Amino acid sequence: MIQMAAVLGVASIALGMVLTPGPNMMYLVSRTVSQGRRAGFISLTGVAAGFAVYLAAATAGITAVFAMVPALYLALKLAGAAYLVYLAWKTLRPGGLSAFAPEAMPADPTRRLFAMGFVTNLLNPKIAIMYMALIPQFVVPAHGSVWIQSLALGAVQIAIAITVNGLIVLSAGALATFLSARPLWLRAQRLVTGSVLGVMAALVATDRARPLPA
Repeated sequence: MIQMAAVLGVASIALGMVLTPGPNMMYLVSRTVSQGRRAGFISLTGVAAGFAVYLAAATAGITAVFAMVPALYLALKLAGAAYLVYLAWKTLRPGGLSAFAPEAMPADPTRRLFAMGFVTNLLNPKIAIMYMALIPQFVVPAHGSVWIQSLALGAVQIAIAITVNGLIVLSAGALATFLSARPLWLRAQRLVTGSVLGVMAALVATDRARPLPA
């Protein structure tokens, strides 16, 4: 029902997105560094729940709503771009902190860790665009049920994102220790992350992709 080309296409896009610094990566790293791997993995379950919400919405046909009302999609896209600009500014501004620089943070309870991971992912413009504009382009009605194809391709994205983010949580502490002993490296990491976020904001704002009706 689903062609391998579609699976590979979604997988490559998902891998590229999850490896690009963004809200999810920054939150998971900072939480893991400040509160430990357990907190990082609890936060990751919230992120996974956010993916599930996007997948359910896409499967239910919300993409068609954005296709019929382009202004709603434009508003979502511009809001996401603005959020990425804000994150870039926070990272690059004088005195800005790297996600790998430990800082004093309260030890939040499990419920709040989950909720923060969930909300961070829901507000992540990369994920919104992934489900609203990119995945639908790999769905071919002639190949069978649209909602089953959407569900399967979304599952591919979620599997890749959770796997990579899990590895990030596992390695965050070691990376923070390595970078904290090397201030120049930490500064370079801030510069790279902030620059990538800024470029992403520009790409999101100027992207011409549009949601496709189911």
